Amino acid sequence: MQTDSIDNEKVLQSKQVLEMVTVANDFTSFFEKAEDYSREQILGYLHRVLPIIYLKASLMPDISVTDEEAVEHYVTEEQWEILFNMVREKLGQDDIFYFIDLHEKTQHDAIRASIAEGITDIYQDLKDFLLLIQKPQVAFRENAIKECRFLFETRYGYKLVNCQTAIHYLLFQEGNSGSVDSEYLDIL
Repeated sequence: MQTDSIDNEKVLQSKQVLEMVTVANDFTSFFEKAEDYSREQILGYLHRVLPIIYLKASLMPDISVTDEEAVEHYVTEEQWEILFNMVREKLGQDDIFYFIDLHEKTQHDAIRASIAEGITDIYQDLKDFLLLIQKPQVAFRENAIKECRFLFETRYGYKLVNCQTAIHYLLFQEGNSGSVDSEYLDIL
């Protein structure tokens, strides 16, 4: 048991976890003040940050938890709705996209999706991760890492990829210049 404790402490302080905390903090902070940004700034930011989140989440270490009950969720339904509506309003008609869900047996019918919904779901998972990992109790921090990795594998990883595809299309569709202005780099 002493060895597990030492191993978990190394994981809690690992480069992979710290980098995930950094990118999750940047993402959630951006969307907490996203009403101050234009549609183009939001799309430019997402274009650059979603692949980073995907990479950092894919590198999250596996960890054993000492108390599986030490999990809490913080983002309320009201907070989710406010962010969703704001992002949907900013994107307007460009919010809706279609994708093929590989989990479906037929894989023939496109499924209607919303960038705002995907981004808000990602926000919820990352904000819960951040708030949980900041708790001083080791059991909560262990569960934050385990939950972040699990939700990436089962939920927000898919949303990242699907939203990234839709955003790429919006930024680089035929007739667009194909470049994202450097002003978006200031946001990152």
